[in-house]
Amino acid sequence: MSAVDVVRRDVATEVAARRVVAGGMNRALLRVEIRRVLRDRSALGFAVLMPVAFFLMWGRNPAYADLPYGRGTVGANIMTGMALYGALISTMSAGTAVSTERATGWSRQLRLTPLQPATYIAVKCFTGMLAGALSITSVYVAAAISGVRMPVDLWFSTGVVTWVGSAIFSAFGLFMGYMFRSENAMKVIGPSMALLAFFGGLFMPLNQMADIVQTIAPYTPMYGIHEIALAPYGEGTLAWTSVINAAGWLAVFAVGAAWRMSKDTARV
Repeated sequence: MSAVDVVRRDVATEVAARRVVAGGMNRALLRVEIRRVLRDRSALGFAVLMPVAFFLMWGRNPAYADLPYGRGTVGANIMTGMALYGALISTMSAGTAVSTERATGWSRQLRLTPLQPATYIAVKCFTGMLAGALSITSVYVAAAISGVRMPVDLWFSTGVVTWVGSAIFSAFGLFMGYMFRSENAMKVIGPSMALLAFFGGLFMPLNQMADIVQTIAPYTPMYGIHEIALAPYGEGTLAWTSVINAAGWLAVFAVGAAWRMSKDTARV
């Protein structure tokens, strides 16, 4: 029996005995979730190395990397976009792990305890954001080493906003994890993430895309958080519609995940 399996057994015992705090939360559950995320080296490696590679390919192009972009540079803009993409992949992956947990019976075991859906979602979001912080840090360190220069406050503000915004896709991952079986979840989510990143302007500025894309983009889930993450650079004015977009999609995914968890049954 692995260390994670042992902790899972302890979690089930502790929660079933109702030695819990408000909402069914306990330290053992949080500990096993953090351990599970950190032990998944392949997922962590993908979420950390891929955005760094993308940034180095596109963000350090000498033709435009050091051109001004508000208080930063074009390279810094790309750095933030790639950090956001890595964070979203990390948080989403942590959420979709629930599809595997359903298949192994772990979710059914938790449903027999006092654990509330909202609490479980909060734990998943937190552990997903922990992985997301590693993705953001790796991109920002690579950017600093490779020559990106901008005011200190921009490093901090863009990083924090990017990290907080990634919570949206932790809830998205949970929602999808409850919607699909483990063998189908990533088949649906992988292409969906790439498409949403395209419409969110993470790979290419929206003003360089077709009019139809620019019309649809403001209604897609990644658009709002990307606009908010770029706001500290001061290039243009942050529209309230971007904030509404981010808050609205977070609510949709969180409510959807809680609903699907409450409807989940032993047959998975």
